[in-house]
Amino acid sequence: MSIIVSEETPVIVQGFTGRMGTFHAEEMIAYGTNVVGGIAPGKSGSDHLGLPVFDTVRDAVSDTGAEASIVFVPPPFAADAIMEAVDSGISHCVCITDGIPAQDMMKVKRYMRTKRVEKRMTLMGPNCAGVISPGKALLGIMPGHIYAQGPVGIIGRSGTLGYEAASQLKAIGIGVSTSVGIGGDPINGSSFTDHLKAFEQDPETSLVCIIGEIGGPQEAHAAAFARDHMHKKVVAYIAGLSAPKGRTMGHAGAIVTGAGESAAEKIEIMRDHGVTVVERPSDFGAVIAKLL
Repeated sequence: MSIIVSEETPVIVQGFTGRMGTFHAEEMIAYGTNVVGGIAPGKSGSDHLGLPVFDTVRDAVSDTGAEASIVFVPPPFAADAIMEAVDSGISHCVCITDGIPAQDMMKVKRYMRTKRVEKRMTLMGPNCAGVISPGKALLGIMPGHIYAQGPVGIIGRSGTLGYEAASQLKAIGIGVSTSVGIGGDPINGSSFTDHLKAFEQDPETSLVCIIGEIGGPQEAHAAAFARDHMHKKVVAYIAGLSAPKGRTMGHAGAIVTGAGESAAEKIEIMRDHGVTVVERPSDFGAVIAKLL
């Protein structure tokens, strides 16, 4: 099964008629994703890509029954777009937007927590590649052709390293159940641990690959969860071994500010908790193949 979206999940695109929204909506539709419409304030009643356009997420949900959304909204307005999805009953939201101010994401996180746990939206991102369940649905910007169906779950802060892992696995005849990008910002919507819980319950996933990087405590928390609660094998790669302390490296969240946040420290924590560590990105396929 898919842990986030399946071929049946009705999806809407926020920022539907913009250049990026249009391009990636076309890609998602071509992949087989059940895109049912999109949001473009002021354009309600028109069609785009043969699908209806709505002024608000609430209108789109009411009319189409949408359960998931993807956000292609510029940084100054993206937080409001996410909170609109929360308020409209969307279950899963992917935010592709990079450069959302940290203060805005703090407001988003607080707002999400005002909802009861059973009705709380799961947010992937911001600044992420999205979600793909190969052969079923694509809710993001991944190149779908590099993913084959299989038993490996992927959770990554880095989109391109997730692509690398999937490509290597396909080349040796191993596929992916679902790949989830959680984003590289300091404040993101969901964590490694959130998705490890879902993969642990997924009968189609046999092994989970975590792709982390310097900065923040998420990888350490994930290692502790894997040790205490996971019956499935967990593999991890941590990017940034050569990154100097105190310097942001690409992602806004990839900066070492405290103990346990460097790549070397995270690798040691992973190993101490029984997680198999991939030392180089070129080793994803070989290491995972040995463990399956």
